[in-house]
Amino acid sequence: MRKSLAVVAGLATTGLLLTGCGSSGGDNGSTDTDSGASGDKVEVFTWWASGSEKVGLDALVSVFDEQHPDIEFINAAVAGGAGSNAKAALASRLEANDPPDSFQAHAGAELTDYIEAGQLQDLSGFFNDEGLTEVFPESLIERLTVDGKIYSVPSNIHRANVTWVNTDVLESAGIDATKAPASVDAWIADLKKLKDAGVESPLALGTEWTQMQLFETLLIAELGAEGYSGLWDGSTGWDDAGVTTAIDQYGQLLEYVNSDFAGLDWDAATQVLIDGAAGYNVMGDWAEAAFVQAGWTYGQEYTTWPSVGTEGIFDFLADSFTLPVGAPHEDGANAWLKTVSSADGQKAFNQAKGSIPARTDADPADYGDYQKTALQSWAEDTIVSSLAHGAAAKISWSTDISSAIGKFGSDKNADALQSALVDAATKALG
Repeated sequence: MRKSLAVVAGLATTGLLLTGCGSSGGDNGSTDTDSGASGDKVEVFTWWASGSEKVGLDALVSVFDEQHPDIEFINAAVAGGAGSNAKAALASRLEANDPPDSFQAHAGAELTDYIEAGQLQDLSGFFNDEGLTEVFPESLIERLTVDGKIYSVPSNIHRANVTWVNTDVLESAGIDATKAPASVDAWIADLKKLKDAGVESPLALGTEWTQMQLFETLLIAELGAEGYSGLWDGSTGWDDAGVTTAIDQYGQLLEYVNSDFAGLDWDAATQVLIDGAAGYNVMGDWAEAAFVQAGWTYGQEYTTWPSVGTEGIFDFLADSFTLPVGAPHEDGANAWLKTVSSADGQKAFNQAKGSIPARTDADPADYGDYQKTALQSWAEDTIVSSLAHGAAAKISWSTDISSAIGKFGSDKNADALQSALVDAATKALG
């Protein structure tokens, strides 16, 4: 779902890969902005170009085609996990005053740069007209609101602090797969047990953003919901002893990961677990679709826990869609946002993607066993915002953190990592 966030507000990268997600009207990487009725087409920009993400987009577009048969859907997907490539391509288009009609982003702090640059339209009126303030939970509305305005429409809710477990691998090593270890130290002991039992890579890991996600779960476990949330407003210092402990634990975990982790995107890292070469993978719940596609049954071949030490906390992110300033087909964009926020659109999309609807009127019976656990946790748990997925920190800050964590993966210098994290916070918070 994500790749290295080596892309900041300036957002420049190389090797952009433009692809389409097969659906109606999908010219690969189209930037169609020709004249015509404002509502006869809509160009939607995402990074959903493969795997469960593509399946989810296709399902959502199918509902859009049913609800708005007279509007052509133009697919402008840019491949590359985490949207790093997409954000770079999008920045170029916005700078050239060539916006798509709607683009995917993560709800929360990731939108800060776009808002401050005056590149997004206020959607508060849309929320009122569509009754979304009544069907989206108050906790979500609060996270979508910036200075009294709402700038994006969420298509889903994802949970980042999920540990996926290959039950056969654990049970073969004499480890109880049905419950999480009592502490991170206990989990490290189980990883050693797997390694001693001949499991090549007890913990499957991928590229930089998956490393950052693993690290944030350790921060949550060590600092708790309040302490972790304080990292983003300065009430918790990055020189805190809890951060030091999380760094030490993260270094220990890296001793049990696959050696090729730096080159694997999330789906390849998840496949390491499915293939039986790992016992665990810390990944957001977009991974659910991979297990379903493998023909596995929840509670049998695989299971999940909230990442060790984070029971009762929901590490939140949401994919959402915007209405850019200057969208050439604004009526089409509004039609797209209506589908994204509709009960039918959210049901189709989330059934395919493994996430849960943002709407509170969803019927749990429509979703799989894992998703039922996520629906319950979203309703009951303490919510925190994900770092790795744009909810906690603006792009420039998370990029600095990602770079520091990526460097630590090579040099294992804990003091240098913590110093870099302190510097990044000072730069971001002023």
